[in-house]
Amino acid sequence: MTFDIGRKADFSETRVESKSVYDGKILNLRVDRVRLTDGRLVSREVVEHRPAVVILAENDDESVALVRQYRYAAGETLFELPAGLAEPSEDIAESAVRELREEVGLRPSRVEKVAEFYTSPGFTDEIISMFYATGLSPDRLPLDDDELLVAGFASRGEIEDLLRAGSIKDCKTLFGLHWWLNKLNARS
Repeated sequence: MTFDIGRKADFSETRVESKSVYDGKILNLRVDRVRLTDGRLVSREVVEHRPAVVILAENDDESVALVRQYRYAAGETLFELPAGLAEPSEDIAESAVRELREEVGLRPSRVEKVAEFYTSPGFTDEIISMFYATGLSPDRLPLDDDELLVAGFASRGEIEDLLRAGSIKDCKTLFGLHWWLNKLNARS
């Protein structure tokens, strides 16, 4: 079987009714009834999530900022790229700079948006904007009240070792680090 990627097909779903189940600080949950293009009615559970940012901050020595923090939902301490929620009052790039200042204590002189992706589009509308930051200088903001983390830099070799060992389990971090390694390979 071949898949015709250029073929246009309408798989859109039309919301018929919607019920709010939970309204929270960073997410809401709703249950929708939708009509498929073939006429069937089905339910969709949707987690509405505020937009977020992730920052791949590269130092002059080609090392990358990582944080380690305990993630309650995952039940373990994870290696992650600095990241956080975008504030409605901020430009998305400003949110990235703020998060880098809070979590790593550094301000970039250059910030470039490199990607935008859905974290898990089967059930959430969360979208993350990924930024590449360079020209780093000290400039710390306080951490959020509910955060405890440790920040540091990892070299290319250390990143590759962490990836080979399966020690990076966070999707946005996996994506960002593989993007960065491809960028480094293109430089060579």
